[in-house]
Amino acid sequence: MALFLIAPARAAGIDAQKILDKVDDLYRGSSSQGVLTMTIKTQHWERELKLEEWSKGKEKSLIRILSPKKEKGTATLKDGKELWNYLPKVNRVIKLPGSMMGDSWMGSHFTNDDLVKESRMAEDYTFKVTFSGKRGGQEIIEVTCLPNADAAVVWGKVVVAVRASDFIPTDILYYDEKMKLARTLSFDKIKDMDGRTIPTRMKMTPQDKPKEYTMVEYNEIDFDVKLDDKIFSIRNLKK
Repeated sequence: MALFLIAPARAAGIDAQKILDKVDDLYRGSSSQGVLTMTIKTQHWERELKLEEWSKGKEKSLIRILSPKKEKGTATLKDGKELWNYLPKVNRVIKLPGSMMGDSWMGSHFTNDDLVKESRMAEDYTFKVTFSGKRGGQEIIEVTCLPNADAAVVWGKVVVAVRASDFIPTDILYYDEKMKLARTLSFDKIKDMDGRTIPTRMKMTPQDKPKEYTMVEYNEIDFDVKLDDKIFSIRNLKK
């Protein structure tokens, strides 16, 4: 396939699956708990949300809005392949169908799938290293992913770029089904948090609206914390 042609032999021996798994699990660990700030900028408005998130393994996650007051208590729960939103204003829990995984989360440029990581690149895509070399003054490895025929994903192609030294991501490019670049997720502010080196800030920019973006920054995060399964329940979702 032409998309997977690569001239240099430097890519030989690079474990592409290891790269994708590290990127998918970057903020996870066996469990994690963190506080984040999300800044959403569109053509007409800008707002900031403070969030708290919990995750356990690859199957359970909960995200709750702490502020502003207007959205406080709004939450998203993932348990296995099931996904729910809680809307405190109407005291209602809504189960989201798979068809809504690609929908915007809280008006941001992130989707429901981005927030709860329903899909995994190494499982839902065929992948291969398509670049290995210097770019922007640092050694970069690039992995190109094409969706499996039966994968429930919305992207026609995903290109993941990481630092060669530690597989920390620099950018992820998402292409639509027509192979047109749709959005770019960039990573920076790399710091040590709770013993793990991670990019503490990420920015999602839509290709057709380059002046718009959603920025997510970790204020704090703890890994491998003890979390009761009751945290990831409908009852706790409504608290």
